[in-house]
Amino acid sequence: MSSLKWATALLALLVLGFVGCQKKAVGPSVAEYQKQRAAMIEKHKTEQVGTQAIAAVQREEAPGDAHASSFGTQGQGVLYDPVGKRDPFRSFILDRLKEMDSAAKGPLEQFDLSQLSVNGIVWLTERRRALILDPSGQGYIIQEGDPIGKNDGRVIAIDDNVVVVREAYVDFHGETTTKEIEMRVRQTEGG
Repeated sequence: MSSLKWATALLALLVLGFVGCQKKAVGPSVAEYQKQRAAMIEKHKTEQVGTQAIAAVQREEAPGDAHASSFGTQGQGVLYDPVGKRDPFRSFILDRLKEMDSAAKGPLEQFDLSQLSVNGIVWLTERRRALILDPSGQGYIIQEGDPIGKNDGRVIAIDDNVVVVREAYVDFHGETTTKEIEMRVRQTEGG
């Protein structure tokens, strides 16, 4: 019985060896693959030439024009419209910092100079100071160089009874001009 098992196992191994050693083709051969590849390359070239010819006709150029067939041609029917889009070469971090600076304005930069009044000046010190009142009556102490007013104004001088502010305006030509405005201490009526 053991010789029967032994013979069956030997026969099974021979059958498996014979079946397993046969070469089965799973895909195309190397030669077939190279033929298919060459055909696809040729087809792609003819499609590309046809597309360039159509683009040349649309641009009203000759199909053999150097611009239409040159390497790295731009456009080919695509137009870029930059309207409403940010400049991709400008730093978005610097833009964000400018937005934050404009949002971080002081309380006196929220009012027009005509809405502010000079209530008093301290002038017997090294750095003269002035007391400015906003429309609600809130007082602020300013000195030379402080920002004031909506139009990026700066205090350039504080004299005995006047505060001089330089503001920048954009005129109708689009040019930036500066204007010096004098804010005087209001004199009270009577004695």
